[in-house]
Amino acid sequence: MDITLPGEGAGRVRYRLVGQPVQPVAGARFSRIAYAAAHVVADPLAMADPWSRPAVDWDKTMAFRHHLWRLGFRVAEAMDTSQRGMGFDWANAKELIRRSIAEARSVEGADLASGAGTDHLAGGASRLDDVIAAYEEQLGFIEGLGGKAIMMASRALAAVAKGPDDYIGVYDRILSQASGKVVLHWLGDMFDPALKGYWGSSDFETALETVVAIIERHAGKVEGIKISLLDAGKEIALRDRLPEGVLMFTGDDFNYPELIAGDGDRHSHALLGIFDAIAPVANAALARLADGDRAGYDALMAPTVPLSRKIFEVPTEYYKAGIVFMAWLNGHQEHFSMIGGMQSARGIRHYADVFRLADQAGLLADPELAIARMTSLCAVAGV
Repeated sequence: MDITLPGEGAGRVRYRLVGQPVQPVAGARFSRIAYAAAHVVADPLAMADPWSRPAVDWDKTMAFRHHLWRLGFRVAEAMDTSQRGMGFDWANAKELIRRSIAEARSVEGADLASGAGTDHLAGGASRLDDVIAAYEEQLGFIEGLGGKAIMMASRALAAVAKGPDDYIGVYDRILSQASGKVVLHWLGDMFDPALKGYWGSSDFETALETVVAIIERHAGKVEGIKISLLDAGKEIALRDRLPEGVLMFTGDDFNYPELIAGDGDRHSHALLGIFDAIAPVANAALARLADGDRAGYDALMAPTVPLSRKIFEVPTEYYKAGIVFMAWLNGHQEHFSMIGGMQSARGIRHYADVFRLADQAGLLADPELAIARMTSLCAVAGV
């Protein structure tokens, strides 16, 4: 099977598919905790004003979560992968969290954690108390439904905090009130430029000391921390400082295979947006790792890394488009439309590269369907 794809400049090239779809392992049990940060399926027929009034296809959105649960993943809900802060507002996030918690209870063994942030603040925040109240509202909503919260990094806090002590004060207040354990989230400014200088400093070592101090003060309330800096060395530096019982969740969509595999007794668990797109292969690889087959794990994971690096290339915050593109190619939704029209954030040559790399990683579940859909997208783009 082959397909015409855009080449260099205005050229076109024929590409012959070479991959064999990887089959996931039914009933797989993993030796690592593996959260997939899941995307939201838009409803293009209901969106009269896609930029400002997004509409969600709730049935398809919930169906995708069931797909992830069947493959053995936990779901990280209402995170940046679902376009929080990029077209998906708190009102919709509340409905998503409510529905997802209810769905998780209907599935034996399903697990879910939901993002609590401050994105509903109208016009941002002018005081730290505004940030605290916003976090309290979202955390209270999630825990009020019996859910587990992921305390997302806050643009509002980054805007009003004067230094590390302000971060410590806010996190002290929220963690001391949490009824259950919370997952913290360190999201780098490559994912969101508004988070530059988070934890009160642009210097990693200084920020690290602040994070460690917060976790040590509240170790009984912190299940773990997800770090998304796309730098394995920085993740390991934090991982080595965590108190006993506090978990490291890699959010490094560039270096995840070796961080998850680890070195001896030290390894990271996972909370990854790329797992949304590579779930079948990640399932098979994690099953191999649980069986002690490191070579088999590496062989499956290695081809997914070029794909992930392409999806998360600069500007990194637009990675969501590649995630949804993969879901469309693989038949999880009938259209390639996103909330806020975010599919337009990447060009046709980017999508062509993603298509080729997905094929080479064994991630086109139905190659004929994928070719038909890619061909239609190329036609719209004039290829």
